[in-house]
Amino acid sequence: MATFLIKTFGCKTNQTESAVMEEKLLAAGFLAAENVETCNYYVFNSCAVTLEAEKKLLQTIKSVKHKNPNVKIILTGCYAQLHKDEENPLIDKIFGIYEKPDVVEIIKSNEKKFVTEINEHRDFRYEKLSNFNRTRATIKIQDGCNNRCSYCTICIARGLSRSCDEKDVLEQIDALTRNGYNEIVLTGIHVGQWGLDFPEKKNLLDLLKLIDKTDAKTVRIGSLDPNELTEELIDFLSSSEKFCPHFHLSLQSLCDKTLKNMNRHYGYEKIKNVVMKLNEKFERVFLGCDIIVGFPQETLEDFDLTLERLKKLPLSQIHVFPYSVRPKTVAATMPCQVEQSEKHRRMQLVKDLSEKKHVEFLRKNIGAEYFVTVEKNPDRKTGLYKAVTPNYIKVLFEGSPKIKNQFVKIKIDKIENETALAHIVL
Repeated sequence: MATFLIKTFGCKTNQTESAVMEEKLLAAGFLAAENVETCNYYVFNSCAVTLEAEKKLLQTIKSVKHKNPNVKIILTGCYAQLHKDEENPLIDKIFGIYEKPDVVEIIKSNEKKFVTEINEHRDFRYEKLSNFNRTRATIKIQDGCNNRCSYCTICIARGLSRSCDEKDVLEQIDALTRNGYNEIVLTGIHVGQWGLDFPEKKNLLDLLKLIDKTDAKTVRIGSLDPNELTEELIDFLSSSEKFCPHFHLSLQSLCDKTLKNMNRHYGYEKIKNVVMKLNEKFERVFLGCDIIVGFPQETLEDFDLTLERLKKLPLSQIHVFPYSVRPKTVAATMPCQVEQSEKHRRMQLVKDLSEKKHVEFLRKNIGAEYFVTVEKNPDRKTGLYKAVTPNYIKVLFEGSPKIKNQFVKIKIDKIENETALAHIVL
């Protein structure tokens, strides 16, 4: 029987789509390979958010082909969608974003290319997933993006925003909770745009109110931008016992000039108001964010302004990226591109700040108690059991095999090297 492996790059949406492809291949009689050498088909679910992501993909394909010259390389994902017309002798088959659920038929076909124009599709392809190879189950509730940020190709690769019907979302949550998953993560390319494509114009809050009535013990929400975190949404989430006090904000900059050049539709005052509101409404809330440094025309003064504002805001962690030139975007042709060495200098300053803020956040949680889902596999280094708190703290604690995948109460005792050490509260 034919064997396969799937390598996933990038976001949680890709991870969920890989889980769907894996389930379909197994159901069709394919077997999961033990290693590259025994693999017949190697599926690469690619990312194209940065130049580095693309380089890593191509290097990995070369490495796999070197280890097993007979393996068939199957490419899908955002890179495949964007580079569908390019020829690569190492790639045996290529298929697009919309075609991912058809992985079995594609592998069995004699054709090489299965990539349709993504903007021809206005429907969300719902695929029920009963299992997930992680402690937390991720549900894709949305795909695509209506924004046209000047630096981003993902909107080109993924097309316009398309939403999963609420009945299908609730069916998926019900199936996963019945199969023992205590925690659900809602993901998509632009989660905050859920429902906007429906004729009756629903919004994310409408969906979350329905999810609040399900049997899921805890629910996490993917990245949101400041405009989507309305007072009504924040008030609802703070009143619910189901949704995690864990927010990841897609900010990108705290300088109004840079935000305008990025074609982000908010300014610093909006960001500050949302961050302060979240900090006020939730106890020990985790507030993470994305920041891009070295954007075209970002002067030293612009960057320093962002850095100083980051210092003042009660953020828990900052994911920082150097601006990456993406073909077919407005930003790629902007004047005053920043030198790579300067991008990395700025990135290091934000990284240092993030580490400081994260440690401060962790220390505020010493003595706090949380209900967590114990992960299936213990920590490799320490042998201790591990979990993630609702406010996104990775904790280690002693236990026995019977607590795996169980919902238990823990208390944080101390912080060591940005890791929380805890004990189970009986």
